[in-house]
Amino acid sequence: MKGFDPKFRDFPDYIIGITHEIWESRGFATLHDYYAPEIVVRMPGSVSTGNQGVIAATMATLSEFPDRTLLGEDVIWSGSPEEGMLSSHRILSTATHLGDGAFGKATGRPLVYRILADCHAQRNAIDDEWLIRDNGAVVRQMGWDPVEFSRDQIAREGGPEACVKPLSPTNDLEGPYKGRGNDNAWGQRHADLLTRIMNADMRAIRSEYDRAVQSEYPGGATGHSFDPVERFWMGLRASLPSAAFTIHHQIGRDDPNMPPRSALRWSLHGKHDGWGSLGAPSGADLYVLGISHAEWGELIGGDIKLRREWTLFDETAVQKQILLHTGAL
Repeated sequence: MKGFDPKFRDFPDYIIGITHEIWESRGFATLHDYYAPEIVVRMPGSVSTGNQGVIAATMATLSEFPDRTLLGEDVIWSGSPEEGMLSSHRILSTATHLGDGAFGKATGRPLVYRILADCHAQRNAIDDEWLIRDNGAVVRQMGWDPVEFSRDQIAREGGPEACVKPLSPTNDLEGPYKGRGNDNAWGQRHADLLTRIMNADMRAIRSEYDRAVQSEYPGGATGHSFDPVERFWMGLRASLPSAAFTIHHQIGRDDPNMPPRSALRWSLHGKHDGWGSLGAPSGADLYVLGISHAEWGELIGGDIKLRREWTLFDETAVQKQILLHTGAL
């Protein structure tokens, strides 16, 4: 861990450790050290720069959810301390909506939801980030429908002209990280599988996923076996049949005492011109940023399958783009 604080044993320890230190130990001031002054933070609903904004957003979130926990489920990473490292961090978060804030008036509702975050770090600081929170799960547990929440959000932010614009290629900002991950075979297998699915080869699901696969998808949707996997990926692709699918980053890992894992960051960009999980075709130009994690295994000898999958995109950011296009406010 050359260039990093010696209290961290390895890169996963750094990622999980600083997350706990910042959020649960209330170490907001440490963001001056752990987040670079000019960091670029991309979320599906916004793009921002600078650690001052991160500090403000962190305090605002904890004002709204004061008992929030962030439970690190995995860190799938690539790179080296010398050249910089990219972590794909999977978090299960618990919280109670006890304060007014970005999600509206306090509801008192208990929440459980996931976050997937890709962070580039070097010299003990994160300087580039892509973060997806399962806002579909959050708002549903508060009693909202994602479309109605997005409509209300636009109004609370001052209307279609003044509201915060979701991430798109036109407002994205270039950060310091230029890597594409690593060439591990598990990352390549994951990338090949998702490319087949996006090319409408849905046979890949039953041939490459384990029959008992557990899937975790947006909206806090837990599934088992093939049907939920097929419904999710077909529903998304059917909504955007002509959109360009791009894999921006891929990592595979073989670590002691862990199953083989992989992480992909990807996007769909194009017209909402099909019937699918995103509702009636609107003609909106949509940008869907996604992150997927997978665990692989060999339950039956010689038959390696995808046994657990986690994929997130932000349903509220997608619906906000649709509403801003249609004007159905």
